Amino acid sequence: MAGRQAVKAYLDLVSQACRAVLIFLKDNKIPHTVENIAIRKAQQKTPEFAKLNPMQKLPVLEDNGFVLTESDAILKYLATAYNVPDHWYPKLPEKRARVDEYTAWNHANTRTHISSIFLHEVGFDVLLPRMGHPANPEKLKKVLADLDGTLDKLENVFLKNQAFLCGDDISLADLLAVCELMQPLCSGRDILKDRPKLLSWRSQVQSALSDSFDEAHSVVYQIREKFTAKLSPCSKQATL
Repeated sequence: MAGRQAVKAYLDLVSQACRAVLIFLKDNKIPHTVENIAIRKAQQKTPEFAKLNPMQKLPVLEDNGFVLTESDAILKYLATAYNVPDHWYPKLPEKRARVDEYTAWNHANTRTHISSIFLHEVGFDVLLPRMGHPANPEKLKKVLADLDGTLDKLENVFLKNQAFLCGDDISLADLLAVCELMQPLCSGRDILKDRPKLLSWRSQVQSALSDSFDEAHSVVYQIREKFTAKLSPCSKQATL
């Protein structure tokens, strides 16, 4: 890769998918720069950014003139274009298919329910007047119930008795999943607190990713501090 420039990642770390991309870049020591794009300020909607990504969404990766969108595609591109350990996106067809199986399922299941919880409890404008006041408590209750079914499948269909979602080693499936499941912590809600098997899995993923995990999730911890500080004792007890 002599003469190859560092990749450029356009990210907002409030986004689960953006955190996954940053963690992967850092953990695999892929030379990169980050262009911060604030979703809460609609910076992804500017004409300049729309030229880069007409879908006006994050993350976006730029690699020596090659522009790619969608976190799933970005992560798989990086795993194949750069010299990273095979466990991330195995070459063996059966093992790779297991990773693809989860990432295909993730978007319409884990991502959908987690995003709904975040929007109901915190909102994409994050540090707002609405903080601490769910837009619709009944809808939030339903979203949480829907998520419960998704967590059941995550635990019993994907994780089962393995160390990680697709086997004995961490993969892109674990990375995407853990970033999603960290998102409700923005409001102080730990959705895994009553699920010891998934809690153990999360700890193993966090340990495998080391410093890159907490660096990428520092924004989540910051939002949690501001959010829970605004909650009254009664609402805080309801959330936790």
